[in-house]
Amino acid sequence: HEAEFVLLDQLVEEDHLLRKIDQYIDFSFIVDKVKPYYSENKGRPSLYPLILFKMMFIGYLYGIRSERQLEKEIYYN
Repeated sequence: HEAEFVLLDQLVEEDHLLRKIDQYIDFSFIVDKVKPYYSENKGRPSLYPLILFKMMFIGYLYGIRSERQLEKEIYYN
C-alpha cells in the first residue's frame, strides 16, 4: 500500500472566513501582552496563549457559549 499524506491546511477551503482573518490580522501581539501573567516554573503547563485566544475568538464568531462545546467543535471541525 502506498502512504498518502494530508496536510491539515489542505482540508480548509481557500476562501474560509478564518483563513481571511488569519491573513489580515496578526495576533502575535497577544503573547507579549499576557506574558507577565504566565509562570514558566509554577503550576501546570498552560495552553499557549495565542491558541487559547483563537479558540475564544472562534467561539465568539460562531456563537458558541459553552467552553466544552467549543472544545468539541474545534476538535471535530
